[in-house]
Amino acid sequence: MSTVEQSLGAPLQKSHWRCPKCWAAQEKGIRPDPEVGTVTCSACGAAFPEADVYGGKYDAEPPVVERGAGRNRNPLALVVVAVVAAAMLFFGFHMARRSGPTTPGITKSGPAPDFTLESLDGKSVRLSDLRGKAVLLNFWATWCGPCKIETPWLVEFQGQYGTQGLQVVGVEMGDDGKEDIEKFAKEMGVNYPVLFGKEAVGEAYGGVPALPETFFIGRDGKIVDRIIGLKGKAEIEDSIKKALDTQAPNSPATSASLQPQK
Repeated sequence: MSTVEQSLGAPLQKSHWRCPKCWAAQEKGIRPDPEVGTVTCSACGAAFPEADVYGGKYDAEPPVVERGAGRNRNPLALVVVAVVAAAMLFFGFHMARRSGPTTPGITKSGPAPDFTLESLDGKSVRLSDLRGKAVLLNFWATWCGPCKIETPWLVEFQGQYGTQGLQVVGVEMGDDGKEDIEKFAKEMGVNYPVLFGKEAVGEAYGGVPALPETFFIGRDGKIVDRIIGLKGKAEIEDSIKKALDTQAPNSPATSASLQPQK
C-alpha cells in the first residue's frame, strides 16, 4: 500500500492537513510566521497558501462511502431482474441462431429456394418436385401457440383446394422429437406432409424471424406472398388464391402429390 493510500485511510490528527486535490494526509510541520508563502502537497505536488493550510481550512476528513452502499435492494427485485435478463439473453441467442444471412431472392416474385428435407414417414421431399402446384410452405413448431390456431385452417385449405392444385407443406422448426411432432399432427388431423426443419433451410428463407411464417409459392416456383406471424384466415385464403392463379412453367415438370403422415 502506498503512502498516499495509507494516509487517505488514516484518521486526521490535529497536526496534519489533508490535500483538497488528492486527499493525502500530511504533517503541517512548523508553523511559519508570517503565513505568506505556499505549502506543497508531498503526494501530488499541488501548492496551497500557508494561511489556509495552517488556518485549518484543509483539516477536513475525506468523503466517506459506506461499505456495501447501494446494495440494500429488494432481493425479489434482483431475482426478477436476473430472470428477465436471462430471458432476453436466451431470446437473443435463439433469434441469432435463426437470423442468418438473408437470401437476396426472398422477395415477392422471386424464386423459392429449393431444399430437400425428411418427412415424418421417412421420405425425402424436395420442394422443386412440386413444380406445377401452388405450395403453401408453413414454418411452425409444436410449442408455438399461434401455430395451434393456424393449423386447423391449413388442414381445411388442403382439403378445399387440394384438387385445384394446392399442396400445403409444414416444416417443423422447433427442434422437437418425432414423437411430439407425430402427436401434434395426429391431434390436429394434419392432412399434409410435415417435414423436419433445418437451420440451413430457415436461413435460406430469410432466417424465419417468427413462427408461424408462411410462404405462398406459385406453380412456377416463385414466391407470390409471405405472411409472418398469425394472420386472419381470410388473408391466408387470399394468398392461396394468388398462388393458384399463377401459370405453370411451359417445360414439363413433375407435379408430385405428397401424402401426409398416417
